[in-house]
Amino acid sequence: MAQDASAEAEEGGAGEGEAGEGSARVSAPPSERSGRLVDTLARFEPALYALWSGACVLYAAVAFYGAMHRQTGGVWSAPLDDVFIHFDYARAAARGYPFQWTEGNGFSSGNTSIAYPFVLALGYLIGFRGLLLMEWAALVACMSVLGFLLVGGRILDRVGFWAKYLLPGVVLAVGALDWSLFSGMENAFHLATWALATGATLNLVEAAERLESPRVLRALGWRAGVAGALLYATRPESVVCIATLGMFAALAVMRARGGLRAGGRAAGATLLRVGIPGALAVVAQSIANRAFTGEWSANGAIAKLALNNPYMTATEKWDTYLFLLKYVIVRNTEHHFADAQPWGWIIPMLALVPLASRATRRFALLLWAQIVGWLLLVALNGQVRWQNERYTMPAVAWLLVLAAAGIALLVSRSWGAAREASARREGKAARIFWGVRVALGVALCAALWVHQLPRMRDQIWFFARASRNIRDQHLVAGSILKEMNVRRILVGDAGALIYAADRPGLDLIGLGGYHDLPFARAGVHGLGASLELVERIPPADRPDVMAIYPTWWGNLPAIFGKRLLGVPVVGNVICGGAEKVIYRADWSPLEQVALPFDLRRGEQIVDELDVADLLSERAHGYQHPHPQAGFVVFSVLPEPVVPGEDRFDAGRVIPGGLSESVRLRAPKGKGRLLARTVSAHPVTVEVRADAQVLGTLQFPGRSGWSEASLDLPPGLPETMALTLTPNGGEWADHHLWVLEGGDGEAPARERVRDERDGEPRRGSVEAPPGR
Repeated sequence: MAQDASAEAEEGGAGEGEAGEGSARVSAPPSERSGRLVDTLARFEPALYALWSGACVLYAAVAFYGAMHRQTGGVWSAPLDDVFIHFDYARAAARGYPFQWTEGNGFSSGNTSIAYPFVLALGYLIGFRGLLLMEWAALVACMSVLGFLLVGGRILDRVGFWAKYLLPGVVLAVGALDWSLFSGMENAFHLATWALATGATLNLVEAAERLESPRVLRALGWRAGVAGALLYATRPESVVCIATLGMFAALAVMRARGGLRAGGRAAGATLLRVGIPGALAVVAQSIANRAFTGEWSANGAIAKLALNNPYMTATEKWDTYLFLLKYVIVRNTEHHFADAQPWGWIIPMLALVPLASRATRRFALLLWAQIVGWLLLVALNGQVRWQNERYTMPAVAWLLVLAAAGIALLVSRSWGAAREASARREGKAARIFWGVRVALGVALCAALWVHQLPRMRDQIWFFARASRNIRDQHLVAGSILKEMNVRRILVGDAGALIYAADRPGLDLIGLGGYHDLPFARAGVHGLGASLELVERIPPADRPDVMAIYPTWWGNLPAIFGKRLLGVPVVGNVICGGAEKVIYRADWSPLEQVALPFDLRRGEQIVDELDVADLLSERAHGYQHPHPQAGFVVFSVLPEPVVPGEDRFDAGRVIPGGLSESVRLRAPKGKGRLLARTVSAHPVTVEVRADAQVLGTLQFPGRSGWSEASLDLPPGLPETMALTLTPNGGEWADHHLWVLEGGDGEAPARERVRDERDGEPRRGSVEAPPGR
């Protein structure tokens, strides 16, 4: 510790350098007046820095929100539709439905930030209702950024008390970061929770260096851990921050206790105290997800991470990851940081400077570890390229803290001076070296300012225009739907529309969630899988309208909707399409208990696999060949038995020579396996039970639905492990049934009467497992 303090004094690192430099001047006792002045400045300096930081935050906020109000006519909006996803969850929580996207939909893991909606809910409860909730979000953002700057200032204090005054200007000078901080998303609040966890960790480190008692260290360690748990609850990628903060604190404790042998045990205990609350938060979230949704992962991770794509090969996933990792680095350095190359690289270069000073090296290593770890994690997210790269912005904020420290070190007179400075004089070389560093620092700052200013102007304009786009399309469409008094709205981009309509919704992407139906995972598999889940929803609870971008969803609106009206957006820079279209929904082709068209008189369904229905597949251990196979398709075609009715069914495309597998209950007596497909050409599918060939399914080829069956031999195990392999060409497996009993074909006319009268046929068939 003595060596560290000496080295910091030589470099001017923690403020001692400045005092040491002037030790000759202050060696004589100061006058009483000057002493009082110094004491007063020392007492009020933290408040002065807080005022300076607050003024800088307010200036930046006014620039962005003022531009927004000029374009929206004074109406609060937001530059991202996703902001209103937070608002949806916040309103539901305030109304007594926590963790729900909309009231009545049940628990949802679709909001990746667990904590932020509850902060917004507080504003809703105290009167910030409707679009005024964005005003509350703006207040939270300003206070959060201020908290971040206050804790960041503690790091720059290692250079000198004056150094931290550079921090607000440097952090808020990058337009893309400001855009995210003031957008209404959780970015600003995340930095506040980071500041809380980091500040608690710094308190722990300083206490360890003062050799405080174990009791004090234990208390501070648990405080840092609880703050880390809140940090994780705000953004799950923060596991990187918790891990690095824990290591930082543990190393400080070990160093203060005299090294690994003497302090290893205390360091390990410190690491556990900082890490355990966050780990418990991870486990608790996973258990809640599993209990309420059937998935260990959150909906956002399922929908956004390439790791969850069932069709990509390992090589494709790795290549995608490398592409996104390169993107997050290059996009910031060559676009957001400057309007021309190579000027954006000045920021990371400045951020490397604190590694050269003993006074700031430990803190620089801490922040660099978080920057690298964060970018490595968010590169897994396929959405990292969108929303103005907001997912990368925490790393950008930490990088700018280091850049501010780098600038401070460059212009600090004592850092890097010759050791002769301690002998009350500076050599000529040292003075020249300092002058060069100051000139370099000023030149770099000037270059950054010149090349960031156009980007700042662009970001302010983008913020305002995007906010106007959200107002003109999403909020207007939501207001129309509210006046229509609809029952439930199907959307493909949960957010402002549902918030403005204040009606229950169903999100096809899956972020919103609907009870335990896995819409997020179904969205990854394909639209047909999502429609299979809509089929499971009771008809009275299905959406009666759709408000979607028609270009996103193929023939969904053409088959299941009737156009009512469109809501356009002019000068679009952020919305997913030029027109949001509202359709009246028609789900009549869906049925909840699917019967084979070829069901014979007296025949009973023993078991059923509805292919592409993820819940049915899960219940039957279904496996399709993957990757690059098993793609989901769906058809809505005339039903062969009931004239004038269409029937929906989704399935998976199985290439010739590849196999799918499933576990189905076997009939107790005679029975058969029946399959449904759509194929214009003849298809033959071999069916095996373990190594035994049971026969083949022969489909003649036709334009509509086609069913084929094979008789099952007696003596099969109670649960059959079947493998189906198409020979020659591919086939689309839509449905499998195991049937038993029966005494012949049921006349089509009788089936029509039975079904329409609601008597024996559909009413007597027991719903099979998994449906």
